[in-house]
Amino acid sequence: MTVEFKKLTQDISSNLSELGKNIPQVMKEFNALNRAGSAEGVLDAKTKELIALAIGVAVRCDGCIGFHSKALVKLGASEAEVHEALGVAVYMGGGPSMMYAANAVAAYKEFSATETATA
Repeated sequence: MTVEFKKLTQDISSNLSELGKNIPQVMKEFNALNRAGSAEGVLDAKTKELIALAIGVAVRCDGCIGFHSKALVKLGASEAEVHEALGVAVYMGGGPSMMYAANAVAAYKEFSATETATA
């Protein structure tokens, strides 16, 4: 099964919007956690997104792979940086992470193609 990460992230965003209407406090607090966890500190935003992508692969979350790949493209991450982070995910997650790492490469390329086309 091939995942279309642009469509997947759009669908998830739509569903998150519905959650926001029905559990606004939970979504507000989750968004606050996201902002706090993503804020630049000792680690820059790109490094944090590389970590998030690796964790998304290790826990087998297609939505995480999509959103973090998209963010990495916007942050200017190179394909080499993405691949190195995925190597750590595979090391930590074994064979299943290898399969999701392959999907993360596809997601990064899909979002890169869109970014290049609109630039």
